[in-house]
Amino acid sequence: MYKYETHCHTSPVSYCAKASVAETVQFYKSLGYTGLFITNHFLDGNICPSVKLLPYIEQLNFYFADYEAAVREGERIGISVFPGVELSYKGTDFLIYGLDKCWFQEHPEIMEMKKTEELQLMMDSGALVIQAHPYREEHYINHIRLFPRHVHGVEVINSSQKEEANEIAAVYARHYHLLETCGSDNHWAGNVFEKLRSKGLKPEIAGMYSETPIVDVRDFINKIFSGEMKPFLQDEN
Repeated sequence: MYKYETHCHTSPVSYCAKASVAETVQFYKSLGYTGLFITNHFLDGNICPSVKLLPYIEQLNFYFADYEAAVREGERIGISVFPGVELSYKGTDFLIYGLDKCWFQEHPEIMEMKKTEELQLMMDSGALVIQAHPYREEHYINHIRLFPRHVHGVEVINSSQKEEANEIAAVYARHYHLLETCGSDNHWAGNVFEKLRSKGLKPEIAGMYSETPIVDVRDFINKIFSGEMKPFLQDEN
């Protein structure tokens, strides 16, 4: 059984993250994970405000710095690290797998596109597009938005969300015949269990597992579509 975190954030790229790259990578290694995806908030989301004043290419260099550092730390301690992106639109978030730094460098126009057009372009470019925690409720979210025609799937288990939010996400995914994924949305690395407990949630993290290891992001995407990746929850023990 090969376990992978599909949704986590690191500091300083994700402005809301409380854990460094090294802390995050080492945490997943300590729990026996085979790998993790670094899915920091993209330039349209909660990154350092001062970075948004930089030219686009410099913003990208800052954005991918955490992922690149995570790859180096993963190589050092023996855990695979893969790239991911979390796009945002007024509190509605999308996990993107399968596009690298070069793709984003070649497509600065995405910063001016409607979100549906941007998502479609990414899908047409071979990306796997998943709506993250679609039924999340927060003070800064005016209302819930769903994009069933512009995503491949839905995060139906997010261990940082309430159980009822995950349950209705699963109903939504099955009604629209969307792929189902599972992740932690971890912003705190090893302190995640304490943070979840303080929010009144079960102290669990989540992910996807397979019977064979992931070779690269394309292999992960293929395994998602084929049903070879299965969801799991893991408690603090």
